[in-house]
Amino acid sequence: MSTAEHENGAVRETPDRYGAFPRLTPEQLEDLTAHGERRRTAEGEVLYREGEPFREFLAILSGTVEILHDQGGPDEQTVAVHGPGRFLGELGLLEGQAAFNTAVVREAGEVLAVPVERQRALVGSDPALGDLILRAYLGRRYLLIGLGAGFRILGSCYSRDTLRLREFAARNRLPHRWVDLERDKEAEALLRRFSIRPEETPVVLWQGERLLRNPSNAELARLIGLPAPSPEIERCDVMVVGAGPAGLAAAVYGASDGLTTVTVDAVATGGQAATSSRIENYLGFPSGISGGELIERAVLQAHKFGARLMVPAEVSGLTPQDDEYVVTFADGSRARAGAVVLASGVRYRRLEVPGIDRLEGISVYYAATVHEAGLCRADPVAVVGGGNSAGQAALFLAHHASGVHLLVRGSDLNADMSRYLVDQVEQHPKIEVLLHTEVRGVAGEKQLESLTVEDNASNERRELRAAALFVFIGARPCTEWLKGVLALDERGFVLTGVDARAVADANRWASLGRDPMLLETTLPGVFAAGDVRSGSVKRVASATGEGAMAIRLVHEHRERRGNLVTAGPEGRRPEAGGSVSSR
Repeated sequence: MSTAEHENGAVRETPDRYGAFPRLTPEQLEDLTAHGERRRTAEGEVLYREGEPFREFLAILSGTVEILHDQGGPDEQTVAVHGPGRFLGELGLLEGQAAFNTAVVREAGEVLAVPVERQRALVGSDPALGDLILRAYLGRRYLLIGLGAGFRILGSCYSRDTLRLREFAARNRLPHRWVDLERDKEAEALLRRFSIRPEETPVVLWQGERLLRNPSNAELARLIGLPAPSPEIERCDVMVVGAGPAGLAAAVYGASDGLTTVTVDAVATGGQAATSSRIENYLGFPSGISGGELIERAVLQAHKFGARLMVPAEVSGLTPQDDEYVVTFADGSRARAGAVVLASGVRYRRLEVPGIDRLEGISVYYAATVHEAGLCRADPVAVVGGGNSAGQAALFLAHHASGVHLLVRGSDLNADMSRYLVDQVEQHPKIEVLLHTEVRGVAGEKQLESLTVEDNASNERRELRAAALFVFIGARPCTEWLKGVLALDERGFVLTGVDARAVADANRWASLGRDPMLLETTLPGVFAAGDVRSGSVKRVASATGEGAMAIRLVHEHRERRGNLVTAGPEGRRPEAGGSVSSR
């Protein structure tokens, strides 16, 4: 049953408590009118339906519209009710995904309908309108995640494939609900309803009838409309491997310069930055910005300039061929690229503690997003690490958990954490900082119940009650597929510039008449940017700068190879900002 509130027989509009349901100004509605059409609505009319792609951006001029999750199903509930001046849709409208809910007219009136492609262009060209819509859509997406809307993942907490699907959904900020086959009472009934054998799990269920048995990440992406890779990609000027801050910056600058730019990522856009609850030292955002919002802005910007983003698409090989490169994907497909930017980032290191494997993904996590925080409820949790990621996670989790134990192996919180974070962590009443402390054991049958921790100065051990453990103890580069292809340092990070020159094939470079440039690897035309690069500063701002710089160097490489794209009116190649003022 719907849970909409009624007042004097009319549906009551949902108050805008979280900034997710703002109202357009009369001036903004007037501006939008030039790009769309006014249309009368009838009571009961469905404006868009869950599971179908968005075709229009809709603003309400009169009447009311109810947003429903699982319309007509057993879990039907009202997400929101909107009146005049408000607009419909959520993040999927801007990113080409299917709708995660249904819009039904409750009081007849009039709407303004703008075609989706035209609306996406307006969001990119009108900063005030773009910010208003993007913030609202991000807020609505997080509300849907909190409601458990979207598709269901039915799988055992002990299944690696269940963990894979849950991670993919969480990293891509997709509304979903996990049904644990080990504990959930409705699981058995659902399995019987669809004649699913236990060995066929995990399964993904959407709209009560669309079902995938143990799907790959790509199959799940296609189900909900993510831009998954096509079987074969044609040649591009620049292939960017990795869609974190460095990769997205390369996508924006490459596409804005007129280069055909394809950016691929094996899991999700955003990399580790997307898992950050708040980034407070990023230039231009004095009040801070969530990693998710920063990444969504970058994705929209990349789309605006024509960059092609594909997720999930795992790269497995890189082969020089005729002064270009053949990029091979895990599914066997290939693409040719004139230049390659490696921005594959890093993965968090796993905590080596006996018995922890069986709890990973269940109550041991390597990210602290809205999804993981929602699983903690009001229980105490523990965070391991002494860097900025650990500090940000502790502050974020303190809003959800009854208490946070921050376990730091060293004796000084200032050693690896920024001063502004140290001050906030130490002053927060719900965060307990335990210095020179390490985890030695975990307890709990099906989920974490407590930790055994040791003071590495006194060797004293004690038990800490914790329902979840969040681990941030450094990272390792995602470069396994590059071993033997180009030079890596002893930790697996990509060598560039002077370091690359020292170990590069002298004959290969002698024929070019130059040495590797600043971000160039031991392969000409292959650049590395961000965390994956040896010697890089592990910060979002520096990764973004390196991604932009890599495109500037791609131009230099193309110029020296004689394959530069269209020159400017005076015969000069475009600068790294293209025609936009973004240097």
